[in-house]
Amino acid sequence: MPYLNHHDSWLYYEVHGNGPPVVLLHGVGGNHASWFHQVAAWRSEFTVILIDARGFGKSTDAEVAGRSEFTNDLVAVLDELDLQRVAFVAQSMGAGTAIDFTCRFPERVSSLLIVDSLVGIQLPEPIASQMSEVQRAAGGLSQAERVLGKSYLSESPAMTELYLQIAGFNTYTVKTLNGVQTSYSPQQIAASGARIGFVVGDEDVLFPASIVSDVCKHFPRAELITLHGAGHSAYFERPDAFNARVGAWLRKGLAAT
Repeated sequence: MPYLNHHDSWLYYEVHGNGPPVVLLHGVGGNHASWFHQVAAWRSEFTVILIDARGFGKSTDAEVAGRSEFTNDLVAVLDELDLQRVAFVAQSMGAGTAIDFTCRFPERVSSLLIVDSLVGIQLPEPIASQMSEVQRAAGGLSQAERVLGKSYLSESPAMTELYLQIAGFNTYTVKTLNGVQTSYSPQQIAASGARIGFVVGDEDVLFPASIVSDVCKHFPRAELITLHGAGHSAYFERPDAFNARVGAWLRKGLAAT
């Protein structure tokens, strides 16, 4: 699988399948390997692009730039692949990169699906204060309790271990990741013209479904997909439901273009 030399770092990416391009951007607990369920489900109808953010999976971060270079890295990979317009499925940390790219290069984004995340969004009050309380409450949880729902933790101990092992190949964790990214208001993001949607697990303790629902209402015509029995990593915990509903959302966007 290919690497792209960008400045002094190496960016790892994979391309699977054929069809309209869909870029999957992982969270802090993930990397390219986390998306195996989606690759298998979607490669027959989409070109699925997986990109390891610098310092995650097989990508390096020689500059120790962290998230400050995530969007520039994304531009470099998409240019290397000669992809002028893509759809994003962006989970947790990945949403910050997808939103920044969308607002900087709106002509290159057809659809933006924000998955279990509000990263990259300037939250209005009282939502911002509510999220501060949520973050404080989550501070004492273990990593598994943060990223996976209580149902999945109970029923899938082996897959829980796999999730944590995949994350173990990352250089960065949520506590060590550095750098900054620009955040945007809902109005700025909507002004990009990209079709926007949200996915949330109803057991997500980091970005609760009720708060994500309130934020979604600030985006005209945005669709909210709620997945039952899933926590912060809905794509991993409930892959069949995730793949079916997100796949349908992506197809709907293609039909409208």
